[in-house]
Amino acid sequence: MKKLLVLLLCVAAVNVYAVTDRPVTFAQLPQKAQQFITKHFSGVEFLSGKQDDGEYEVYLTDGTEIDFTAAGDWKDVDCHTRAVPAAIVPAAISKYVKAKFPNNTIVKISKKYAGYDIELDNDLELKFGKNGNYIGIDD
Repeated sequence: MKKLLVLLLCVAAVNVYAVTDRPVTFAQLPQKAQQFITKHFSGVEFLSGKQDDGEYEVYLTDGTEIDFTAAGDWKDVDCHTRAVPAAIVPAAISKYVKAKFPNNTIVKISKKYAGYDIELDNDLELKFGKNGNYIGIDD
């Protein structure tokens, strides 16, 4: 009987942990995330958002998806077929892309521990270091 009780408690704990997604409104996002959206996506409405393990996923009406840390710092911005806001792309990355891929635009950018990953509108994925130095093509 004691083993059954322990098993049931473990299953309940796993279920509670697994169901952590909860919907959030724009007003429930960290202030920093609200300011980022307002500044870089003015005129685009907030569609929906969710919080999972303290981090936030936001969806805008133009199809843009943005991931934020618990503190409200952006992690990923995916505009799918539209260019990401130029102001969020480090200057060295913008310069490299304009020089090497003048007919393409950056449609996705992700901040990583070691730098940035970007995706161009031709589906090519590039890796850059923290200072915006080109590292290579992402396989």
